[in-house]
Amino acid sequence: MTFLNPLLLWLLLPLVLLFWRSASTLVVRVHLIILALLILSLSRPAQKEAWQEASIEAKDVIIALDVSYSMRATDLSPTRYDFAKKTIKALLTQNPSDNVMLIAFTTNPLLLSPPTTDHTLINVALESLNPQYILTKGTSLKHLFTKLSTLSLSHKNLILMTDGGEESDVDTLSRILQERDLSLTILALGSKGGTTIQDAQGKVLKDKNGNLVISRINPLLEKLSASAGGSYLTASSTPEATAEALSDILQAQVRNTQQIQKMQRHYKELYAYPLALALLLFLLLHTRGVQYLLLVFGLLGMQAEASLLDDYHLHHAYTLYEQKAYTQALQELKEIENPTLQSQWAVANSYYKEGRYKKAIAVYTSIHSTSPKVKQQLYYNIATAYSKLQAYDKAKIYYTKTLQLGKEDDAMYNLARIALLHDKKEATLGIAHPKSQGANATKSAQQESKEKKTKEKEAQPSSGSGGGGEQSKQKSKESEKKVTLMQDKNQKKQPLGSKTYELINKGYIHETQPW
Repeated sequence: MTFLNPLLLWLLLPLVLLFWRSASTLVVRVHLIILALLILSLSRPAQKEAWQEASIEAKDVIIALDVSYSMRATDLSPTRYDFAKKTIKALLTQNPSDNVMLIAFTTNPLLLSPPTTDHTLINVALESLNPQYILTKGTSLKHLFTKLSTLSLSHKNLILMTDGGEESDVDTLSRILQERDLSLTILALGSKGGTTIQDAQGKVLKDKNGNLVISRINPLLEKLSASAGGSYLTASSTPEATAEALSDILQAQVRNTQQIQKMQRHYKELYAYPLALALLLFLLLHTRGVQYLLLVFGLLGMQAEASLLDDYHLHHAYTLYEQKAYTQALQELKEIENPTLQSQWAVANSYYKEGRYKKAIAVYTSIHSTSPKVKQQLYYNIATAYSKLQAYDKAKIYYTKTLQLGKEDDAMYNLARIALLHDKKEATLGIAHPKSQGANATKSAQQESKEKKTKEKEAQPSSGSGGGGEQSKQKSKESEKKVTLMQDKNQKKQPLGSKTYELINKGYIHETQPW
């Protein structure tokens, strides 16, 4: 249970003091209780329910962030890149309902976050990106705009955060933007005079001829903005002020507002219960039913105590779950006398986190609901648990049931994945390895074991940041995260893998004029 207006609960403190410290009669104390119940009603107690899909008004926004080497310049504090990152976070805070796509680009663009209204995911992507692993020094707006032209986009607002690079063909860039019907807003980062850039060792960066590299705002950006009919602004004194200026530009483009679907939390209002109890007490106090007052207090007190204890155990279980103390969370959940959908769901999730997948499946299958969204989530969780048990046939059945109730990208991905795992498992079980009878096949068991260990050691991912082993390890982590994403919203932030930085840095060795 939660309170939608919790600040009003502070009004209960003086009533509690009056109740216990005053030598009032029973009638006066009952009046204090009635007043406390009215305050409780005004605080709007509510019970959380399942997430439901709802239509909200939002704008489609693409944020393109320049992450090239020149963004490490310090003419904006602490660096251009850090200033841009803080501006993005402030912009998301000021526009919480906007549907935002995040792209990082140098000479090559890379999608960091697909269009989403869940701005927490965008912040996670920003924090996971480490500029130290980005080697590219150039900035290609043409490659960025060409990439956007390949996406199936309706009219969107493009916010370009960059110092400009060495682009010079305004007409080509403007034509690409107009063909994709993109409203361009440019945030120019840096200064017109420019500044030097330091490398990782603190040395001033020089070009191949030994001249100091000076990075400044490219004058092309202002020309491009005028040619494309967009907006152009430079950084303000703080990221918050800069984000506010960008918000004003977005608010001016009201024609781009549209209805999108978003999952929202719904609540069951409970204010009627304390209100009805207050009315009952008032009637008993001022009618002939006053003699039954103590009996009513006793009956309602026992019910209220049971409800409060259940809420306490559920809240404590959630706290333990967030702390990854799943065994203790299960103990708290078992203390609940009247199980609810919320408590049963927590029990199943705790079993899953402990690796007791059969127990989790048993609890999931015992949950009944008429909500299609709840059923879809149940089927998804059951399928994921079966996949953990390598029961791929059953997992396939429940992933299929999930997709029958609506589109679900994670279920589609996992369904394809377990199909491959199922085929691989069957192939492994069906292959025999007879010993060779040839003259060259007389290896001893000890030699075979030694070779097997050598192959396994070679198959382990290397410690280097760009090796194929690291890529394989990262793909495995990404697949595992994909399977369990829908069951635990409190995921730890995972750093981007070497494959991501490889895509960003692609082609950097061919740069001729990176500045």
